Amino acid sequence: MATIRPSSDLRNKYGEISEFCHKYNEPVFITKNGKGDLVLMSNDEYERLCGRHELHRLLDEGLSAAKAGNGRPAKDVLDDIERKFGFGKV
Repeated sequence: MATIRPSSDLRNKYGEISEFCHKYNEPVFITKNGKGDLVLMSNDEYERLCGRHELHRLLDEGLSAAKAGNGRPAKDVLDDIERKFGFGKV
């Protein structure tokens, strides 16, 4: 369930909001004059969100390349990964 707080809580209850964001990895929605204004989250959660966004962007890029016929066979890619990281060696 969304946590919604008035903008005055940023000044008066910052520590409480910060603790909530870190403890639950959930955003807090801040209102101003009764309307949505800001969304706050911890730095760690923001980095995770950016990472997911970048992963989706790269996956979309790869799917577009594959549809355009610019991809590589999966076996070739996996073989390259095995060579690079030494997987499969005993």
